[in-house]
Amino acid sequence: MESADLSITALLLTALIAMAPALAQPLELVATIEMPGVKGRIDHFAVDLKGQRLFMAALGNDTVEVLDVAGNRHLRSLRGFKEPQGLAYLPQANRLFVANGEGGRLDIVDGGSLSVLKRIDGLDDADNVRFDAAAGTIIVGYGKGALRFLNPGTGASMGDIRLTGHPESFQLELGGERVFVNVPTAHQIAVADRAKRQVVATWPVSRAGRNFPMALDEDGRRLFVGAREPALLLVYDIDGGKVVTTVPIGGDTDDLFFDRERKRLYVICGEGRVDVLRQESADHYAVEASIKTAPRARTGLFVSELNKLFVAAPLERSSSAHVLVYQAK
Repeated sequence: MESADLSITALLLTALIAMAPALAQPLELVATIEMPGVKGRIDHFAVDLKGQRLFMAALGNDTVEVLDVAGNRHLRSLRGFKEPQGLAYLPQANRLFVANGEGGRLDIVDGGSLSVLKRIDGLDDADNVRFDAAAGTIIVGYGKGALRFLNPGTGASMGDIRLTGHPESFQLELGGERVFVNVPTAHQIAVADRAKRQVVATWPVSRAGRNFPMALDEDGRRLFVGAREPALLLVYDIDGGKVVTTVPIGGDTDDLFFDRERKRLYVICGEGRVDVLRQESADHYAVEASIKTAPRARTGLFVSELNKLFVAAPLERSSSAHVLVYQAK
């Protein structure tokens, strides 16, 4: 081979090596959805798959934002809320449930007209919302320590589970009756029986503090808890209630998701990155990538049906509020 050919080959190899990290990224930024006029902190999301809509709780703006995920565009702002935090969408009823932290209530919104049908009061600091499909109930974390069970049609109370502190993220066991609840002020995870409406165990969070986000790998029998002080992912065995491993993560996390198909965790960190962790086995996790996002972007939603991760970026001096859309590879 002539020297010129060798030089060209070397240049091509150098270029390919330089491109390799980018080609290997587990998340690809495919769109940015601008949200002009949205100010302040952004909290949690819900998705309407049939309608191709994403709902976002713009807590600091007192609005719920509606996004078109097919066209990657902002549709409208829904007003009349007070610090919306948690959202849940029920496709069968075409209803959106909005927890208002400052308003101390849960609003039921018609998915067609997007108007409020009913407001359920008496839920101080209403926060995360989940739908228990097996039992047909809406569950709201609220107050100084409780989960409220509600009839999704009437809004009538179906009982509470009392906790020792305000509940943050909680996850429902699909193959059983348990609900796992982050209770950061008590430095614990409360494990409750949904049918009996009572706490059956508490697992200490002793290696870190401010445990806010949570995800569940029920098949692998693992519960993932994001902590901020220090910034760690704690992995619990859901059968024994023990921490099996910890992994350092970025700071200020508020949402994390388990990608069952790819055996990955997406940890959204407010310091401006998403940490992607690969599950090599139930007890071993490797950092696959750290994807740059935006300052204070700490909430989002992974929609497995779309293979997309949505990350909320609040208003900054240099940019309007927006949602970053990543395709999982």
